[in-house]
Amino acid sequence: MKTTAIHIHAHGGPEVLRLASVEVGNPAPGELRIRQSAIGLNFADIYQRRGGHGPHTPAPFPITLGAQGAGVVEALGAGVADFRVGQSVAYFHPGAYQALRNVPASRVIALPDHISEEIAGATLLRGLTAEYLLRRLYVVQPGDAVLIHAAAGGMGVILSQWARALGATVIGTVGADAKIATALAHGCHHVINYRSEDFVARTLALTGGLGVPVVYDAVGKDVFVPSLDCLRPLGIAINYGTASGDVEGFDLQRLHAKSLSISRPTLRTFIAETAQLRNSAAALFDVVRDGTLRLEVTHHYPLAEVRRAHEALENRATTGAPVLVP
Repeated sequence: MKTTAIHIHAHGGPEVLRLASVEVGNPAPGELRIRQSAIGLNFADIYQRRGGHGPHTPAPFPITLGAQGAGVVEALGAGVADFRVGQSVAYFHPGAYQALRNVPASRVIALPDHISEEIAGATLLRGLTAEYLLRRLYVVQPGDAVLIHAAAGGMGVILSQWARALGATVIGTVGADAKIATALAHGCHHVINYRSEDFVARTLALTGGLGVPVVYDAVGKDVFVPSLDCLRPLGIAINYGTASGDVEGFDLQRLHAKSLSISRPTLRTFIAETAQLRNSAAALFDVVRDGTLRLEVTHHYPLAEVRRAHEALENRATTGAPVLVP
């Protein structure tokens, strides 16, 4: 059967995104077919569209962008026993910009009653990323002070809420005064506009000169190297996104005096196994159910208007989580 998809035939700006009609066959053994109601929109999609660095599997053109979505199971392939037709599910698997698609059952998650398809489709990647950043890569402890860049963005509002619930003092940065209220409303104790204020000096002042044990950075080029000066001895700077550009030409000697560590992780390696994916999702769903974390969809874009959605996200004109609606 035919379905709508968004393809790129070359790397470039939003103009390379093209509406297409594609054929979707019956699910193969081990797959299920999902009719999507919500498709995630993440900065990783922009990296892939541009042809930049990232954990993207090389593929011939045309490429279907996106890695997450949610909807209803429409058909089951042979051997799929954990799901049923009509069930609400979400998934993490490449090729999400498509209204109807087949997905390996091993990458699919059944949605509990308290998680809507819209919320899951929009926030799954961000929520799973926050889970491993806060609970596995660096284990946030009560009393920690953490520095979170882009605190009003889709990732930042999740990280900030969850870190605060874990007992941390949350220092957030934003790139505009208009975003300060959003960051404060989503877990930050202190918010710094890094474009108009020295965020290093302010972070050190807020921590009595000690610095923070961890920096969570989705901005990259504009803030990463100065962020090292915010760390206390044995601290770790985690660069999980590069919205302002890649960090290049880095001198490792910057780490030596305080025995600092840096990490450039990707979600895919933390949920590579099915059990890891589902355990991470269960942890995320638990903190939503108990009220620790409030997940919100702040911008809705029809799939056919994906260029406009990419432009808004790329220009950092959004706060919170956007979603594409097929």
